[in-house]
Amino acid sequence: MPGDDQPAIDARGLTKEFRKHVSRPGLGGALLDLFSRRYEMVRAVDGIDLLVQRGETVGYVGPNGAGKSTTIKMLTGILVPTSGHLRVNGMVPWRERARFARTIGVVFGQRSQLWWDLAVQETFRLLQKIYRLPESVYRERLEELTATLGLSDLLATPVRHLSLGQRMRCELAAALLHDPPLLFLDEPSIGLDVMAKAQLRRFLRRLNRERGTTVILATHDMGDVEAVCQRAVVINQGKILYDGSVERLRSLRAGTTTLEEAVRALYAAAGREK
Repeated sequence: MPGDDQPAIDARGLTKEFRKHVSRPGLGGALLDLFSRRYEMVRAVDGIDLLVQRGETVGYVGPNGAGKSTTIKMLTGILVPTSGHLRVNGMVPWRERARFARTIGVVFGQRSQLWWDLAVQETFRLLQKIYRLPESVYRERLEELTATLGLSDLLATPVRHLSLGQRMRCELAAALLHDPPLLFLDEPSIGLDVMAKAQLRRFLRRLNRERGTTVILATHDMGDVEAVCQRAVVINQGKILYDGSVERLRSLRAGTTTLEEAVRALYAAAGREK
């Protein structure tokens, strides 16, 4: 676990490049591609600096393709950066995977960590074994999460029978069973109705307030960020465009209705401030 004076996330010059196949035009080009493929390097994340202190709630915002998910995958150890310095909870995520995994919780809105054909409680039992939680610790934590997230009626239900909102509550419980100090959420509210979104937001605020959990919320939904986070980081085309308070971001993007319009407003504001 990180020390009290150690940041939750310390990223400097963090960069990720991918090799992308470039198709040649026309039938002749397609035939050439069969024997000699051409590639170009695409920089998905371009030298970002991100310092997050313990206990912060940070919204990581950007349009589709801006580099949000790539960043989260590097911060959680799924991807290895092309270059740059990165420490999360005092560790290099991809070098100390087993020890590091016990210090974070991760929820991906479009992927499940629950076993589709098992009952929810059976999935939780498997996670208990994975995280090597003592029985007493596991029971206490499960009771707390069950009460907080309203899971009592869902524990015996196979995951495949859950609604999206029910599954998201179970995903949160699964990510928090081992009581990690740092929680990553990547588009957790995709497809949720208004009531389910409100419930998710209330839970995240309470989690941060009562347990001091650091929350990184990657999303393109500014409503989630404004409801949950004190700080916002806006990324576009792999670069950080804004890093500051949610209140100031709200004033800078006043009058915009979409995230793309907000990004244009931020570029305009940056030009005025130079």
